[in-house]
Amino acid sequence: MRELRDIDGLHPRDLTQRQRLLVLFVVGLASVVLFYTVVYNWGMQALEDRPQSIFRSFQTVVETMTTTGYGADSPWETPVMNVLMVSIQLTGVIIGFVTLRVLVIPLFERTPLDLSDRLTTKNDHVVIAEYQHDTELLLDELEELDIDYVLIESDEEEAKRLSDDGYQAIKGDPEERADLDRATIERASLLITDAGDETASIVLTALEANEDLRVISFTESTRRKAALAEVGVSRSIAPHALIGQRLAEKATTPVTVPDRADGDEVDVREILVRRNSPLHGVKVRDSPIVNHPNLTLVAGWFDGELHLPPSPDDELTPNTVLVVAGPRSEIDEITDEIAGARSRRIRTPSKLIVAGFGEGGTAAVDALPTDVSVTTVDESKDRGPDIVGDVTEPETLRDAGIDDASALVVTVGNDSTALMTIAIARSLSSEIEILARVTDSEKTRAAFRAGADYVLSIQQVSARLVAAEVHGERVMSPTSQIRLIRADAAPFTGDSLGDTRRNPERGWTVIGVSRGGTIRTDERTTIEADDEVIVAGSDDAIQEFERTVTSS
Repeated sequence: MRELRDIDGLHPRDLTQRQRLLVLFVVGLASVVLFYTVVYNWGMQALEDRPQSIFRSFQTVVETMTTTGYGADSPWETPVMNVLMVSIQLTGVIIGFVTLRVLVIPLFERTPLDLSDRLTTKNDHVVIAEYQHDTELLLDELEELDIDYVLIESDEEEAKRLSDDGYQAIKGDPEERADLDRATIERASLLITDAGDETASIVLTALEANEDLRVISFTESTRRKAALAEVGVSRSIAPHALIGQRLAEKATTPVTVPDRADGDEVDVREILVRRNSPLHGVKVRDSPIVNHPNLTLVAGWFDGELHLPPSPDDELTPNTVLVVAGPRSEIDEITDEIAGARSRRIRTPSKLIVAGFGEGGTAAVDALPTDVSVTTVDESKDRGPDIVGDVTEPETLRDAGIDDASALVVTVGNDSTALMTIAIARSLSSEIEILARVTDSEKTRAAFRAGADYVLSIQQVSARLVAAEVHGERVMSPTSQIRLIRADAAPFTGDSLGDTRRNPERGWTVIGVSRGGTIRTDERTTIEADDEVIVAGSDDAIQEFERTVTSS
């Protein structure tokens, strides 16, 4: 049987649904116009007694349907012809709407999307080539820091949505030089990639356009860092491993004042703001710890970011950890007064459980001190955990020794499993400290409700890491960077402790003075020449203190 083909040799079955609809529309329109032309031509001759050519009738029908006029044929004398003309007009209006819907609107909808005209002028900016985490969270961080950027998004609908929401986003393929040029890659200072296996291709293409470009790349595994460095990546970030390391450091790093023969002691303790704490929503400046005359707020962890010291405007939320220094009895007293807040002496736990022995769990174990006993749990025996089992089963956690463990680090593969693990662990032990990793930032609150003490979101940490890299600030500094030293009080003679604590920009603070065998922390205490001051701060700040204060 001979197949029916059009003049281009295309079989009708090869037509798309839209093409078939277009053919049907054209055939239908032609049929309607032809029908009205024949009827009108007959009516003009039989009813109006004004015979005319078929072409004149065709012209009048088209003019009527398109509402462009009626020519010399109007008016009409017979009712039938007037009804016919009204019918032609209404048909023309209906066909106009159909034409708009079938032809005009789809034509514009299918026009290649180019959002470049919405971009502001860029220079020394950041180009983001794909981003697999929460894109808006990252872009909000950059905009908050007033950092210029262009996001190249391969998904057309996502690119349009972001652009419509006011973000600097274009649709494109970052592996294509033309799309990188649309993002003015030659004038950019930094390229951020989060594109998986396409990362190497994107980086090499971008460096051809701008060899001075600094490149930050997100990667699922630390094993790719060497290869990425070979293609020109300046810094590789593996969020899962980084957060696993951070959780381990948070759970284990001790901070203590050096022992002294005279028995002087200042206790340094973390106070964790839990989900049911009355401190929730309180500004740092209004917290009872800051207003206590004998206590010093040394630092604070806010969603995994170390503020040393905290800003008075920082808000305490159920993910805040405050590092407080002062007499042990004073800390115990104020902790007992704060219902819902749980304090933890900053010491090395005797036993730690790591639930999930993937990239994050492995990094957590590697970050632990050698004197910490750790038990790893994973359902895959190929990863070599100590215990093979489902961490959402109570028996598995009991076998791991949850009754005797001081902390549980949760680095399982998905958020649902993490939340269930947290809930099971909390039901088994009310005392164990639970530190967890989630992917979605919106799951952070759910993790707290399930019983977690400390939660880091991959999406949020990734966004802040990028913002910090661009802004030149360090994020997620480990607790081990907090140092306490004793120093000669001579540079502070005559000052009160309160005066020495009113310059937070220095990064260090005087938390007390040692005098006559006792530690004085009251901010009204006047520092004398024979005293020793106890100073707390970051590694860098303490080094700066030793260079600029004690040596002067």
